Amino acid sequence: MSFFKKLKEKISGQTQTITNKFKEGLTKTRGAFEKVEDLVRRYKRIDDEFYEELEDILISADVGVNTVMELVDELRSEARKQKIENAHDLQPILSEKLVGLLQEKEEDTSLNIEEGRLNIILFVGVNGVGKTTTIGKMAHMFKNQGKKVLLAAGDTFRAGAIDQLEVWGERVGVEVVKQQQGSDPAAVIYDGIHNARARKADVLLCDTAGRLQNKVNLMEELAKIRRVISREVPDAPHETLLVLDATTGQNALSQAKAFSQSAELSGIVLTKLDGTAKGGIVIAIRNELQVPVKFVGLGEKMDDLQPFDAEQFVHALFATSIEKEEVEKAEE
Repeated sequence: MSFFKKLKEKISGQTQTITNKFKEGLTKTRGAFEKVEDLVRRYKRIDDEFYEELEDILISADVGVNTVMELVDELRSEARKQKIENAHDLQPILSEKLVGLLQEKEEDTSLNIEEGRLNIILFVGVNGVGKTTTIGKMAHMFKNQGKKVLLAAGDTFRAGAIDQLEVWGERVGVEVVKQQQGSDPAAVIYDGIHNARARKADVLLCDTAGRLQNKVNLMEELAKIRRVISREVPDAPHETLLVLDATTGQNALSQAKAFSQSAELSGIVLTKLDGTAKGGIVIAIRNELQVPVKFVGLGEKMDDLQPFDAEQFVHALFATSIEKEEVEKAEE
């Protein structure tokens, strides 16, 4: 059975709404991956030029040079092993390899949330990546699950950050714990924990500053916040999520490397995937950092922040090829 068909079967258990969100959110990136379809139709037989062109296509989609080299080496090896000569037969194998890169076996990409405790999620990332919007959308998601949610405005550095979080708090209908701009962020998070306990909240979402240009101070501040959290709630934070803007491509990868060296990341949220043709950066980040992508932003709406699903992601990238294969099989 073709991997395309297996992929379709694997996602068939999920709602059409989720499949459509991934397909629509990845429209621009799919355009880049459709060049693979053109490539396999132009080359009847696989040769070195075919692999070179494939490398160029994947690099232009921001899959990342190191990841592309690994991927193409694996494809060459697989083609030799399976004695594949027709380029068209290599496309489903490419999609299978991408799913494998995005989804480590036994890896859990769900959030570490438990009933009966205060779950604390710390958000880190540079300014402008959509961190506050992500917090607001995640608060909305938890509220829809029937959980009591509080927000802590720990970004006391950036002008307007506290106001922005308050706007989201009002929109979603959750309380925001805050102090004045310039206050000690760790003190705000401390207040957040005590307020959350007093209100018997299920989830506390903590915003933090994102001034990477002053990296030493920022990382010291994050370390202090973590110390305060773990002192008050010994096994917390239960998640430390790095928020990255997919439209910044390789710059997002550089940010991810900087934060992963200084913060104990448990997962990545990649925003604005709908706004870029370079969504292949998901693959590069996952492969080079070995940190799971847990959520992706696929649009502007409140429910467009979706749990990441490797199979839905790859299905959305190759949707045109999968549909063509189905038509060709039906005509046979």
